[in-house]
Amino acid sequence: MKTDILLHLLDAVLYGLLAAWLWRARRRPTQHAPALWKRYGVGIPWALQGVLLYRSIFAADGMFLGVGHAVAVIFWLTLLIYWMGNQVWRLGALQGLIMPAAAVATLFPVLFPATQPLAHAGMAAFKAHLVVSLLAYSLLTIAAFHVLLITLLERGLHGGAAVPADLPPLLTLETLLFRIIAAGFVLLTLTLASGMLFSEELFGKPWQLTHKTVFGVASWGIFAALLAGRWIRGWRGRVALRWTWAGFLCLVLAYVGSKFVMEVVLGRG
Repeated sequence: MKTDILLHLLDAVLYGLLAAWLWRARRRPTQHAPALWKRYGVGIPWALQGVLLYRSIFAADGMFLGVGHAVAVIFWLTLLIYWMGNQVWRLGALQGLIMPAAAVATLFPVLFPATQPLAHAGMAAFKAHLVVSLLAYSLLTIAAFHVLLITLLERGLHGGAAVPADLPPLLTLETLLFRIIAAGFVLLTLTLASGMLFSEELFGKPWQLTHKTVFGVASWGIFAALLAGRWIRGWRGRVALRWTWAGFLCLVLAYVGSKFVMEVVLGRG
């Protein structure tokens, strides 16, 4: 147990040091960070986090996925999706925003450990539902960080700064944001639909209208309205950014928020 805690701390430190190093390199353009480190350096703490998550989630007595593990897995997948996207688009600045959050998230399994194994974890349908939901969360988490990046860039442009060389133009970033949201929306739709239609098979009880489902449906409705507004009325700029944040916050309250209340506040596992 102590060894695992130390490894989680080491992983958080590695994320933090790499993020600080990259930010320092960005602020001093004359001292460029080596290209290989900028592109693949994140793989070191990411791989260590993956090993730690695998060891703690897939235990001998069952599958454990509490709120701490869920947050860590979401950010682990977020970094993976970001890295894959960075091979196509120049998204270097986004790495500096995600990694500090990942450094905190890697400590969550230690701070909020799962005490009970997941029920129905052996069912293929449940595993598919879980994977799709985590991917949906990860894509929409990237969208939230993307919004933060666009907001910071807009403020910089208003102050007379130029778009950094390792980022595409602002309009391209905005187009990419809506592609990410569209992909996350499709996965979120599959998550909600499978949960509603196959609730008894997946969770052993009929579908019920709870605060979790209310926030989940609210998030789906917000993202649906945002995508419709983009397609029909050409929504962009601050309107799109606000709707993205609203949908993401509802999604956080739907899953992470409900698990935190049940496991940490009420202690029901």
